[in-house]
Amino acid sequence: MISSAKTIERLPLCPLFVLKRLPHRCVQVSSFPLLSQKRRSSGAIRSYMSQSVDNSEIGSKVRAGVILPATDDHIEEAIEAIKTEQVIAVPTDTLYGFACDACSADAVNKIYEIKGRKQTSPLAISVAGVSDISRFATVNHLPHGLLDSLLPGPVTVVLRRGDSSILDKSLNPGLDSIGVRVPDFNFIRAVARGSGSALALTSANFSGQPSSVSIKDFENLWQYCAYVYDGGVLPSGRAGSTVVDLIKPGLFKILRPGSYKDPERTGLTLNHLHKIEFTFYHFRAFSVPHQATMVPVDQSLLCSC
Repeated sequence: MISSAKTIERLPLCPLFVLKRLPHRCVQVSSFPLLSQKRRSSGAIRSYMSQSVDNSEIGSKVRAGVILPATDDHIEEAIEAIKTEQVIAVPTDTLYGFACDACSADAVNKIYEIKGRKQTSPLAISVAGVSDISRFATVNHLPHGLLDSLLPGPVTVVLRRGDSSILDKSLNPGLDSIGVRVPDFNFIRAVARGSGSALALTSANFSGQPSSVSIKDFENLWQYCAYVYDGGVLPSGRAGSTVVDLIKPGLFKILRPGSYKDPERTGLTLNHLHKIEFTFYHFRAFSVPHQATMVPVDQSLLCSC
């Protein structure tokens, strides 16, 4: 009861009816839907929660909705959450995203539930470095140094998974391609490295809603994450990463311009590959001699960070 009294004393701005319904342990998920309706009390709760994280509980019980800064001091909590099949919210070099172990069917299902997204819509993955990509996708057809010229950075490369991929078959079933990110953001890369796996990664928002450049943008979804890592307001806007299809040898297609401005002139060094022009509406049209083939757009390209 003493700890509960101290908690209430820290929240002088909370309305009385909120305090009556506030559970004794303020880090419980049930407090968020009520407090998020009041901007001032929401800020007080986030401040309290950030100060009250007890590392000794990591590994025994992951608590929901805890707000932490995206700094090196909190990487271990994030890694443990990933290893225990939880979903976390993380900043990247483009948008905030929901991340989990890409090799855990249960964790991936949680992301679909949080976003209210159809299971038929694929997810991209994020890895720690360029050297890790070959564990999850086919890269031996690419010119030497190509991926290093693109990544880390705000680019999603679409590659064929191939038979040697260690990705679980439950991730994007029926598709033989995968979007891969290596964000230029140390926190998420360190989490991927420490987890020993790839992170399934998608934008932190409810499906169909605007993407998030601050944690406030998806405040209504905090409660479904083990941790929400605050990296401040991201400067890249809401365009997401530039998506480049590198599946076919010697060819590339820019499927989404994204936040990499004027990619062909500012470092997206694809000049030694042949560009396939296409028209992007609800379908994409490939320029093929004497005919145009309409192919449905991979929805993971529209929702990736």
